[in-house]
Amino acid sequence: MSEKRTIRYDRDLNLEAYHFKGIMQKFPNHFHEHYVIGFIEKGSRRLTCKNREYNIETGDIILLNPLENHICEQIDDGVLDFRCINIQPEAMQKAAYEITGKDSKPHFGVNVVYRSDHVKPLHKLHRIIMEQQPDFEKEELFFFLLEQLIELYAEPFHKQPPDKNSPAIQSVFDYIGQHYAEHIRLDELASLAGMNKYTLLRAFTRLRGITPYRYLETVRINEAKKLLEQGIEPIEAAMQTGFVDQSHFSNFFKDFIGLTPKQYQNIFKDNPRPGKEYYETK
Repeated sequence: MSEKRTIRYDRDLNLEAYHFKGIMQKFPNHFHEHYVIGFIEKGSRRLTCKNREYNIETGDIILLNPLENHICEQIDDGVLDFRCINIQPEAMQKAAYEITGKDSKPHFGVNVVYRSDHVKPLHKLHRIIMEQQPDFEKEELFFFLLEQLIELYAEPFHKQPPDKNSPAIQSVFDYIGQHYAEHIRLDELASLAGMNKYTLLRAFTRLRGITPYRYLETVRINEAKKLLEQGIEPIEAAMQTGFVDQSHFSNFFKDFIGLTPKQYQNIFKDNPRPGKEYYETK
């Protein structure tokens, strides 16, 4: 079966809509800087998030908060038809403020809602975005759907997610975020944290749910996406974000995003954030 990977950016709602059809790709342990609200149209996948495993199928909704690391892989011999909308934190905060009157970002307390009644309106919203239909119904669907998801599944805005930090691990976390484009060595991170290398690896992974190296690669990919959207060529984006070569960069990028860097950049080729789509067929 041929693969079809489609991404469309919606200017009205300031979000991306993804549609991956006919794929079996495993996505490794990673995170996104945005919210993900998605559903499976066809297929069965295993989602691992926050040390819990979920078997997700048609009719289930996936809710991922920014920076929430997860793994997703196929658990049957079939292919995946997955659709989602990705909402940047600032856009989510703005929408949530209009809905709730509270100037805070919601935090979804559950990652999977089985057999959700909200798949139908989410499916319709996704289709309207993909087809670039008029914005009135689209915005109405978006706000009413988000209102229900926040009301049912978001933790109270005053309640923060559990603290995952220690001062030592936070210093490593911050250092990687500031120096991702440089050659970072494990022994310098261990020295920064005041730990031996093994203790750092164990502590960072336990507290963050992702290894330091995987976190570094995810930060680099997220920063590279921003450069590609601005028209920076993939080879230059790879160099500016610390990848050793373009081949290494391209392999990691497709593992994390599902598209090659050039394919991702084509979405934004004509104008910043255009309503353009990309198709790949095998």
